Amino acid sequence: MKTAGPDSSATLAKPIAQRQMFERLRRFVLPLWPIWVLAILTMGVVAACEAGIPALLKPLVNYGFGSRGGEAARYRWLIPSAVVALALVRGASQYASNYLLSYATNRILLQLRNEMFSRVLHARAAFFHRETASTIINAVVFEVNQVLNVLTTVMVTLVRDSMTVVCLLVLMLYENWRLTLIVAVILPVIGWLVGKINRRLRRLNREFQAKTNELSYIVEEVVGGYRVVKVHGGEAYEQRRFEAMSQRLRGYAMRMTIAGGLGQPITQLLASIALAVVLTIAVIQSANDQTTIGGFVSFVTAMMLVISPLKHLLDINQPLQRGVTAAELIFGLIDEPPEPEGGSHRAGRVAGRVTFEHVDFHYVDATRLVLKDIDFSVEPGEMVALVGPSGSGKTTLVTLLLRFFDPPAGRILVDGVPLADYRLADLRAQFAFVSQDVVLFNDSIAANVAYGQPIDMARVEAAIDAANLREVVAHLEQGLETRVGDNGMRLSGGQRQRLAIARAIYKDAPILILDEATSALDSESERHVQAALERLMRGRTTLVIAHRLSTIERANRILVLDAGRIVEAGTHHELLDKGGLYANLHRIQFQR
Repeated sequence: MKTAGPDSSATLAKPIAQRQMFERLRRFVLPLWPIWVLAILTMGVVAACEAGIPALLKPLVNYGFGSRGGEAARYRWLIPSAVVALALVRGASQYASNYLLSYATNRILLQLRNEMFSRVLHARAAFFHRETASTIINAVVFEVNQVLNVLTTVMVTLVRDSMTVVCLLVLMLYENWRLTLIVAVILPVIGWLVGKINRRLRRLNREFQAKTNELSYIVEEVVGGYRVVKVHGGEAYEQRRFEAMSQRLRGYAMRMTIAGGLGQPITQLLASIALAVVLTIAVIQSANDQTTIGGFVSFVTAMMLVISPLKHLLDINQPLQRGVTAAELIFGLIDEPPEPEGGSHRAGRVAGRVTFEHVDFHYVDATRLVLKDIDFSVEPGEMVALVGPSGSGKTTLVTLLLRFFDPPAGRILVDGVPLADYRLADLRAQFAFVSQDVVLFNDSIAANVAYGQPIDMARVEAAIDAANLREVVAHLEQGLETRVGDNGMRLSGGQRQRLAIARAIYKDAPILILDEATSALDSESERHVQAALERLMRGRTTLVIAHRLSTIERANRILVLDAGRIVEAGTHHELLDKGGLYANLHRIQFQR
């Protein structure tokens, strides 16, 4: 998967506005509308309870302190009881809203992750050439949490805190509309401030995400290439590279903190100015008998309480912008076009005739042709070897046969049917593929052998025997149930190669592709595996890519590629007699 540099991460993320993000999320949100409605109702109860405390202060101050008589005694006992009741209702409502929000957002998180991983599984091969593993992992595992954080934070803040502000403002208007107008003056100022900070945070968050992906890529390279790092003494270089990128990431984080942190102190300053003006006017009103002590205490308490939810509304900008940036990456992945499903032609088991008709090919990001006018046929049961210098197009040729890419010119046919006419799953079911780059999964030996198919232990054991792995498995404590570790790290290189061959044997496909399938074997293992492969190839079409020419001397036909063209074709002896490129390659390998 790691075939592109770290800068390629920018190709996955596509710019998206806040409105577009919420429109895209609507498809995931609407099916859960009863949960959202209940959550909003419970948050409304919490907001109403917030306004209930200052509302109770007015009668408490006016009648509970310094007053005599039955009415005062009634308030002294009623109001504390009401405070406790409000706390109970508020606590229960807040717990219910938190639970409902968590339930809904985690359902959405699950759906997003499943869709993203499904798109990764079905993405075109060009996607894996373009994107790094770290970018994809960040999107599927980490960035999706940012969207979850936005859903919870935005929902709580915009709904609960907005309702709280509204309830408190209504109370303030009821108590003293003149003083409330003074508080209302600061709201447009705060809105303008939010807009200014919002734009800067959006840009910083996008740059921060890109630098995070680059840092992940450095770690990915070091982990994957630790042998080279250690043998060549690259620790100091990698440490410097990591520290330099970490320092740049720290710089962006601090700039985000500075930009995001300006809102609170400025809001507090504006609120303090407003409070000072309110205190001055309240004293004047009191002198003119326009307000009571209880009314003033209730108003000031509501005013102080409204500052906290207002600050929460300001604080939402930073996670919201971070969530928008994450959404760009997530929906960029979800929008990645999948592989074509193919045509309507269904196939059980093909005979195995393979035909290339004047095929040209170049990769999307290149103009130079990798393959030029490739034209040949392979009959059912025939073994054809592809040889040539590195970069001559051998591996590209077989990837076209597996339909990882489609050629811009020419046709490829299996049993006379163009590849595009097959259902993609049916087409690939006809091939068993063993690459020089062995890929094993951190699962049992049996699961790796039967990968993609139901496990039949009898067939697994037969494949293990044919690949000359019986003795290896016999020495393992758990036998076929032994886990092989990350990409088979618990096995030697030759054992990993033989396990990949056992997987191909288990699949029992009519067309076999071997790309340097015996390259990691010692001479003794190669002899046993070669014999097993020869038995396997009987009655099957086989394409063999090999640099070790000794492994293909018995091929029915050898095609020699150079610079993307077939320059020679014939049997081993015919090509030696020609004295061309094949003879030269043979002479280089076997010269003493």
